[in-house]
Amino acid sequence: MVRAYGAFATAPVADAMHRMCAMTPDVRLLSDPVGTMSGVALTVKARPGDSLMIHKALNMAEEGDVLIVSGGESGRSLMGELMFRYAASKKLAGIVVDGPIRDADCLRGFPLPVYASGFTPGGPYREGPGEINVPVVCCGQSVEPGDIILGDRDGVIVIPRKDAAVILEDAKKFQAADEGKLAAAKDGTAKRGWVEKSLEEKGYEIIDGVYHP
Repeated sequence: MVRAYGAFATAPVADAMHRMCAMTPDVRLLSDPVGTMSGVALTVKARPGDSLMIHKALNMAEEGDVLIVSGGESGRSLMGELMFRYAASKKLAGIVVDGPIRDADCLRGFPLPVYASGFTPGGPYREGPGEINVPVVCCGQSVEPGDIILGDRDGVIVIPRKDAAVILEDAKKFQAADEGKLAAAKDGTAKRGWVEKSLEEKGYEIIDGVYHP
């Protein structure tokens, strides 16, 4: 299932989920991977400004996991190059941090997908407390352990594990429809009559000649 989702961009999958699955745009891709991030959520609820439980989660992480870190809004970075390099050595599928990170230079050309809100040199404490593999809210989205996480340069979406099979089939239909619309947009044959039809159905009134330069 994870491999199948890896063939998609985030947009058609988000459309198939009624556009209610995307993390907030303040989390963005800060490394340079090739292709789509697709993996299984390993969730961490950290104390703001503290990385102890993130280190523990890295020890637990397995190949294909996406580390989802909640609780980073403190102005302190929660992860840096040593942690990124270790995550890459374990073949994680990606990292999503609800807050800032540091060591920006190491992420230039770095193949592991790393998403965060930005950079700051201020480092974290390592005192705890925290929780691992519990439901969290990360960047505006609820994430359960084992949910499928999909990310590209548009951002990150969360696919509930229990609904993943049905959503995958719906996403295939949206993607096929989008491919047809894109081809029509490119060659100038796109049918745009739906705009006027929608405005008419919604009762919009078009008034000309009211405003003059």
